[in-house]
Amino acid sequence: MPDTLPSLSSVIRDALLTGDPRAKVMATRKLVRDWRQGRLAFVFDCAMPDEPARPERPELLAPSQMPKRGKGGSERGRIALWHALAHIEFVAIDLALDMAGRFGESMGEGFVADFLSVAADEAMHYALLDRKLQTLGSHYGALPAHAGLWQAAQETRHDVAARLAVVPMVLEARGLDVTPATLERVRSQGDENGARILERILDDEIRHVRFGTKHFDEVSRARDENPQKNWRNLVERHFRGRLKPPFNDSAREAAGLSRDYRTGIV
Repeated sequence: MPDTLPSLSSVIRDALLTGDPRAKVMATRKLVRDWRQGRLAFVFDCAMPDEPARPERPELLAPSQMPKRGKGGSERGRIALWHALAHIEFVAIDLALDMAGRFGESMGEGFVADFLSVAADEAMHYALLDRKLQTLGSHYGALPAHAGLWQAAQETRHDVAARLAVVPMVLEARGLDVTPATLERVRSQGDENGARILERILDDEIRHVRFGTKHFDEVSRARDENPQKNWRNLVERHFRGRLKPPFNDSAREAAGLSRDYRTGIV
């Protein structure tokens, strides 16, 4: 690769430090396209930021300060649902970019390709959800949002195994558990467009969790550790929440996340 190509780490860092949501989506799409077309050097010559840039809105609140969403079938409740989902997907762009930029040099090009693919998916999910909000007469940033989502990245910035254990294998796996019920509720309200968006997100998230599980298993075995035991130890150490049912076992199995991972922790 010619030395004149931009370094992968510098372009990932630039995307992380892009606060405007639409600009971040476009930067992420271009980054992934350039990577796939060989226009970026596999070089890590700059550190990832401790915090990504954020837009002025939404206001970020602690979980205990978040207002009630309102009844699910009301206009207010529907806007609050789609806004919360848009915020999750927006932060997920940064989580995937940081995964590739922070750990890519040691983990290799296959790892980077997987998590840049995740970043592209999350950017597309966010764009779909922002468009959905606009059809409801709202937009991302109109409501407060959860401040705790980036906390998982801060807690695990020192160790790729911890990051994989908590972000794809807990947080994204939780999406596999709760999305089907949300999807059915949205469909029962006659919102077929919304149901199709959630179906697309659910299908993609299975693949994202599979990437996380695959690389976590590889790291654990390279360290001569049992993957399931290692995952339980890392989750107990770094995840502040609690794993609780319901669990979507069919989606989890499709993602390589067998029930063995929950033994002794749930």
